[in-house]
Amino acid sequence: MTRLSVNVNKVALLRNARDIGVPSVAGAAQIIVGAGAHGITVHPRPDQRHIRPADCYELAEMLTVEFNIEGNPFAEEQGDYPGFMNIIRRVKPTQATLVPDSPEQTTSDHGWDLAKDGERLEPLVAELKQLGCRVSLFMDAEPDKMGAAADVGADRVELYTEPYARAFERGEAEAVLPRFAESARKAQDAGLGVNAGHDLNLDNLGAFCSTVPNVLEVSIGHAFIADALRLGLATTVREYLGILAA
Repeated sequence: MTRLSVNVNKVALLRNARDIGVPSVAGAAQIIVGAGAHGITVHPRPDQRHIRPADCYELAEMLTVEFNIEGNPFAEEQGDYPGFMNIIRRVKPTQATLVPDSPEQTTSDHGWDLAKDGERLEPLVAELKQLGCRVSLFMDAEPDKMGAAADVGADRVELYTEPYARAFERGEAEAVLPRFAESARKAQDAGLGVNAGHDLNLDNLGAFCSTVPNVLEVSIGHAFIADALRLGLATTVREYLGILAA
């Protein structure tokens, strides 16, 4: 069964709007884990517009499930942001998902160009693995690029699924799903595990996981929190787990 990791960035975004401590990121994570989610994901950015380093440290102390920290490994220290790699060095999460986002991006919107960045990623990937982290690289669904992720030393790739989500909305999912399935197969042939994430939701998740082979983990945040506004956190976890089990 594909594992569910819930991204709690949007809980932090709501808290930061008033900055009075509610809603609690750790409290939401406890409910989500208690309902059966397999992991928690966060993506601390330098501007700290949602998850902050302190949230990472608090979650690391209390989580009993896998902890996945996403971000750009080249994001350096600025102000009270210690730099992405320094957060990882302190927390040593189960998984570090490396994402090529820039500070001005609203959200992640493309995967790594390893022809350009692979050489400078390689020593960071090696360090992360020495820290005990599983390393996943955020990648576009381009089958011929999966081998390069293995060459850099990654353990997994996370397929960037927004193009699939947009195609699903247009009724054109069948036009893009073969590319995702082939990317997964190429990654697995190269010895990589396959994760997926970005704009997966209750409507499109089932078709994706029933077509793309052996997806180990999905990371879902924005849609999950939107669903939780209607259903509640615990019920939303169960809804997603039901789709993955099917």
